[in-house]
Amino acid sequence: MNWIDALYRTYENCLGSVGVREEGSDELLLPLSHTTQNAHIEVTLDQNANLIAARVLQKADQKTVVPCTEKSGGRSGKKPETHPLCDKLQYVAGDFVAYGGEVTSGFANHPLEPHEAYLKLLGDWQTKYPHPKVGIVLEYVQKSRLIRDLVAQTIIPVHAGSDGDFSFLEKWTDEESGPPDIFTALPNNSRPQDAFIRWAVAIPGDPEPYLWQDKSVWQSWNDYYKSTQEFNDLCYVTGEETTLAIQHPAKLRHAADKAKLISANDGSGFTFRGRFTDPDGTQTCGVSFDVTQKAHNALRWLIARQGKRFGDQAIVAWAVTGQNIPDALVSTQDLFGEEEFLNSGLSLSSETISPANTAQGVGLALKKKLGGYHADLGDTTDVIFLSLDSATPGRMAISYYRELSSSEFLARVEKWHEETAWPQNFGKDRKFIGAPSPLDIAQSAYGTRLDDKLKSATYRRLLPCIIENRPIPTDLVSSCIQRASNRQGMEHWEWEKALGIACALYRKQRIQTKQHHHTMSLERDRTTRSYLYGRLLAVADVLEQAALRSAGENRDTNAARFMQRFAIHPYETWMNIYLSLDPYRRRLKANAPGLLHLYDAEFDEIKDLFKPGEFNDNGKLEGEFLLAYHCQRTAFFTKKEPSEEQPA
Repeated sequence: MNWIDALYRTYENCLGSVGVREEGSDELLLPLSHTTQNAHIEVTLDQNANLIAARVLQKADQKTVVPCTEKSGGRSGKKPETHPLCDKLQYVAGDFVAYGGEVTSGFANHPLEPHEAYLKLLGDWQTKYPHPKVGIVLEYVQKSRLIRDLVAQTIIPVHAGSDGDFSFLEKWTDEESGPPDIFTALPNNSRPQDAFIRWAVAIPGDPEPYLWQDKSVWQSWNDYYKSTQEFNDLCYVTGEETTLAIQHPAKLRHAADKAKLISANDGSGFTFRGRFTDPDGTQTCGVSFDVTQKAHNALRWLIARQGKRFGDQAIVAWAVTGQNIPDALVSTQDLFGEEEFLNSGLSLSSETISPANTAQGVGLALKKKLGGYHADLGDTTDVIFLSLDSATPGRMAISYYRELSSSEFLARVEKWHEETAWPQNFGKDRKFIGAPSPLDIAQSAYGTRLDDKLKSATYRRLLPCIIENRPIPTDLVSSCIQRASNRQGMEHWEWEKALGIACALYRKQRIQTKQHHHTMSLERDRTTRSYLYGRLLAVADVLEQAALRSAGENRDTNAARFMQRFAIHPYETWMNIYLSLDPYRRRLKANAPGLLHLYDAEFDEIKDLFKPGEFNDNGKLEGEFLLAYHCQRTAFFTKKEPSEEQPA
């Protein structure tokens, strides 16, 4: 199966969703030969083809489903093709030029050409596949009075000339009163004469006056437009001889997206034609009209409904059957619903970690969560991961594509969240046991102000790690460890977040390389040099913090300030940190001798675990020291309970 076949099958499996607006979303799975446009003015006609009402649309209500041709669906250039029903004033208004309207530059020599093309297309439609309400629209626009009626309705503002003629008002200059609604409804730098019109027809007893929502209008246009297709050949997707598409839809990532996945335009110069004779690519890639319409409509709907966008990159995953699947690109907390997460045992309301919050606890919670998806999807449902990107405004490429069975997909998601799990502290109300999201990882590695290109690059590199269980890029892990080691310049919550993410990635990396399966609790029998030095740093940090709190002081400890240097030269830096603890030790000896005894005992225990010669080694520490630091620090605030987790 290929990407276009997968999308075609998805559309076929979701026919019940065509034209249905889901609650909380304004995105639609479009019918064939339709696109979406932002309309600015809604015109209502009566059964006698008279304008009875008009209103300016607020931005939240502007998205409109409109019939289109192959050419008008991806129109651009100096002479844009007309849509057959709803369109801009230069097409639908016969009196547009009479009011001084400026047509697109390609029509300058024949200003009435856009309206004549609109009337011809709409008239041909009504001749071959008539629809009563569309016929009323045709009858009205033939009167050539739309602008005059909109002026009378105070929708379009005009300027009165010295000769008594009226012309479109270009901009609002009256500072004492606010501009008419049409100025706020239009995009920036647009004029009232650029407004897009949609139609409603009020007929007594007809329950659906809005033509953009009337399924019978959709079907009428689709029947007509299919009858105009004459180019038949072999469809490479279905293997059948049928009507082929000459052009393919755009607007996949957003309403203004001009880039296409399938595009050919080699009518001059013959740069890419090679052995083929046609300029439009049908000999190279023959795809039927129905297949390309359904596939592109499905992709557009999926991206808007459940995709992620970072600049020019769009990432989407879906089940071909149309069933819901878990979002693989979110944190463990976001994978669960809010109430479900609170009951999962993975939520941290404080710094303490109970024995249930171990790797086994994460695994059980994930199995329970993903088990519901497995029951719905079964074992063999196809799940697709697809990433789109474009380097130019007109061409788009598939930068990542993978097909998995549902059982394989769910297993990969579970494996990622289980092996990358670590106690995370993202600030207020975001403390949990689990994996960070790719966005969290990108921000931890490169800072919170990273741009869309860096976000996109990080997602592109992490996708195979999640979906295919590939190793996490070493430089990404190193960047997270380095930022977590440098506490200077970060808010406390930001550093806590960076620390948890660095530990999660390092733990995942160690599991993948089969070096060690680190637990999320303190491993007191672990004797590696980096781990022991991390524990020492944590004890020094907690000791100084306790002394500072007893004196009512709130500032960074020496352990915090020297952490980055400690990671590079541990022995040399440790001696400075340990000597700087003397005044704090004296303070604790006077105020909390029992606490000081606890810390001293911990120091002695850790130092006794060093192998001969390793304590004096001043070489750079591995990222493991952060795990030890995090676990040792947490252990001081954890109730002494037997742990059920054993290191692998």
